[in-house]
Amino acid sequence: MIILKSDNEINMMREAGRIVAVVLAELAEKVAPGVTTAQLDRWAEKIIKKHHAIPTFKGYNGFPASITTSVNEELVHGIPSPKKVLREGDIISIDCGATYKGWVGDAALTVPVGEITPEAQKLLEVTERALYIGIEQARVGNRSGDISAAIQQYIERHGYGVVRNYTGHGVGRSMHEDPQVPNYGREHRGIPLKKGMTIALEPMVNIGTPRTRVLDDHWTVVTDDGKLSAHFEHTIAITNGDPLILTQL
Repeated sequence: MIILKSDNEINMMREAGRIVAVVLAELAEKVAPGVTTAQLDRWAEKIIKKHHAIPTFKGYNGFPASITTSVNEELVHGIPSPKKVLREGDIISIDCGATYKGWVGDAALTVPVGEITPEAQKLLEVTERALYIGIEQARVGNRSGDISAAIQQYIERHGYGVVRNYTGHGVGRSMHEDPQVPNYGREHRGIPLKKGMTIALEPMVNIGTPRTRVLDDHWTVVTDDGKLSAHFEHTIAITNGDPLILTQL
């Protein structure tokens, strides 16, 4: 069931989203060679609580941390660890959720660790641009497939793999609500987009195959061929005009 939000409810989600945006901005500044993903997690939890919010991810289906940290070939759901030390040339996806007064904000970005290769830099740029291309289609009168198709077409135009196993999703009082919004699809298909829908759009893009697998920790998702992956995400609200990005400063 798709739950439409009132303007007041969207404003509450906007505050949750602002907290997530603050976390991601501060963590992006702290990413550097020698930093561990466990350190990033501790910093994230401290910032979330400072803003009187709750880390949405911590304890979700048993997940042990406040953020996910996915490095290089890791796509999503990487578990922060004191043993995972960032190195020059890595890329790291940081996904964060914060619950404020019962409402969830959810966003992610992928950032370079020091100097990265031109190949990695292009992957980051294409993935982030794909997110905004998808957001542009999130308008009353369109369907979910218009978002999905726009993302897929842009990514595949650059020769990258579009992940099928994991999708964007509705968000509100719960981190995962209806509808699911894949990063691939056909125009004019799917559910009609309506004012008050709130969705986390999140292109996940692989340099190589779109196939993925889950590691033995039962959380970390990696590319099947071991090549780089990037991930960007915003929570948005559909309005009678332009889509509203809820997870930005």
